[in-house]
Amino acid sequence: MDTKNPEEFYKRLQEQLAESTDWPSDYLYKFIVESDPSKIEKIHSIFDNTGAVIESKQSKKGKYTSVSITVNLKNPKQVIDKYKEVGEIEGIISL
Repeated sequence: MDTKNPEEFYKRLQEQLAESTDWPSDYLYKFIVESDPSKIEKIHSIFDNTGAVIESKQSKKGKYTSVSITVNLKNPKQVIDKYKEVGEIEGIISL
């Protein structure tokens, strides 16, 4: 993600998603976060009651956890809104 201008990044992503995908559609999110149970729980809570399938895997040394989330969303705006919510978690990396 372009950390210097996140709004421009999100705008471009939303346009690309609108052009390349028929909505509603499944979307796959991938995040890396420190293996802190409270941070992982925050990610889970953002996707509560959405029907999301969430898979977590710790790194070899256990310091980080990758979180993959597949969820059916109605439109590109919903994709961006979830990225913004998760982005508020300190130290999270969106892939």
